[in-house]
Amino acid sequence: MILDPLPLTPDHDIPAPVLTELTALYASNRDFHALSGDFPDPEDIRPEQVAAALAEELRVPGAEVLLARSAGQLVGIVITLDRHPDPSDPDPWIGLLMVDAGAQRQGHGRRLAALVEDRFRTADRTAVRLAVLDNNPDALTFWTALGYETIGYGRDRELDRACTVLRKELTADPT
Repeated sequence: MILDPLPLTPDHDIPAPVLTELTALYASNRDFHALSGDFPDPEDIRPEQVAAALAEELRVPGAEVLLARSAGQLVGIVITLDRHPDPSDPDPWIGLLMVDAGAQRQGHGRRLAALVEDRFRTADRTAVRLAVLDNNPDALTFWTALGYETIGYGRDRELDRACTVLRKELTADPT
């Protein structure tokens, strides 16, 4: 699996072929979007909505959008923050990790999470956090299986949704 930053044009737009791939990936995850409420109609996710959502993510200082490819195909996306807006939180965050629905249950999510953790280790970060929406028990099961532990409960900053905050220590040797 290859993990690369989202390419942007000189005008900071997403190149059309990449936006087409991203829209297909987002549209494949209708169930997640129905839970999250991130798009007005999870059955009709449009390129301009995906572009606007990613542009909004990239406005946050320290945010990075990474694309995961396997055998040349886009299989996932991850959005990270090098730090939380709360100055008392020292850890980087995974804001979103999404695998194309047609490629799920093949280990892509696990590999993608490991690659992100390795990026943070390389940057000398000692832990990573994320929040899982409380109405998404499958995501909570996924992250806890990867060694993330619940450290609290709260509300997300954008839509005030109930969530569980998880954290994982990043040891020097992940095995």
